[in-house]
Amino acid sequence: MTSTTPGKTWLIGLSLVLFIISPAAFSHGVDANTERFLLANQGIAIGPFLYIGAKHMVTGYDHLLFLVGVIFFLFRTRDVLIYVSLFTLGHSLTLLFGVLSHISVNPFLIDAIIGLSIVYKGFDNLGGFQHLLGFQPNTQWAVMIFGLFHGFGLATKLQDFSLPEAGLWKNLLAFNVGVEIGQFLALLFILIALDFWRRHRSYYAFSTATNTLLMSGGLILFGYQITGYIIHG
Repeated sequence: MTSTTPGKTWLIGLSLVLFIISPAAFSHGVDANTERFLLANQGIAIGPFLYIGAKHMVTGYDHLLFLVGVIFFLFRTRDVLIYVSLFTLGHSLTLLFGVLSHISVNPFLIDAIIGLSIVYKGFDNLGGFQHLLGFQPNTQWAVMIFGLFHGFGLATKLQDFSLPEAGLWKNLLAFNVGVEIGQFLALLFILIALDFWRRHRSYYAFSTATNTLLMSGGLILFGYQITGYIIHG
């Protein structure tokens, strides 16, 4: 394990949180070009839906913050694959089921729950449940359950555009595959950054501060969405 200037390595952890929750991130959702395409599309469009799904995940600050928390203390490839697969299973089920069954929830409320999922993971990483409550929730079940909420968030956003029934399941499948491609690419860069940081002692020295920032980011998102619900809900 090599040593380095703590200030330099701390920037890696800080950037993983603060970059994702920068003010520009609050515009996350569907950009104007994508919105025009979704409103105009009337048939099967596998390629565009693949691209839209991938872009949605890569720019999805809420999903990425949660995944940073999930893999922060996972050091074996097998464990990363298990947890990410559970998250993927959760949001894939509710994404497909939500849209095909026309089940939607208030977008502000579902995004508020997603914000709380980030708070939960940061709190869990800090050992908060053990210290305050004396027990540890099943982390794998928690990741999958929160994955279900993340999927409903995606389903709700898609239903805003009243997608045509013709070829809907094929477009949804393409969108879902695109989401997984985007998730893989985002995780690849996150894991590279974490792997580099883990080579230095500052990773553990600043783990508390990093997960506290993660919780703070989740609380900011929660407050932002609850405010939106009160004003516009």
